Amino acid sequence: MINFPKLNRSFKYAWEGITYSFKYNQNIKIHLIVAVVVLAFGLILGLTKYEMFSTALLIILVISAEMVNTSIEEVVDLLVDEHNEHAKIAKDVGAGMVLLISIFAVIIGLFIFLPHILILFS
Repeated sequence: MINFPKLNRSFKYAWEGITYSFKYNQNIKIHLIVAVVVLAFGLILGLTKYEMFSTALLIILVISAEMVNTSIEEVVDLLVDEHNEHAKIAKDVGAGMVLLISIFAVIIGLFIFLPHILILFS
């Protein structure tokens, strides 16, 4: 049986996590600004609905990775007071994840946007 009060609390806590990330994480704010610009250009260039969906999916992937990285950093900061090589590795690997996904998103974005941009200049 579904425990609706518990399920409701779960959604509330998830929303609090999203709110925290968007309010306090500088990188997520940068990703959001870039996302708005990219989506606006997508509309201006007349991307197909599948291209817009793919673009939005990449944006959500990058922001989600940044949120995972934020949670890793917060837990490490909670557990470790001074410099620790293992803490550094955990933070660096999380940041590396975001970097890899962001690079992938840019490459796929080029495949989506470049043909539309080339049409403008031809």
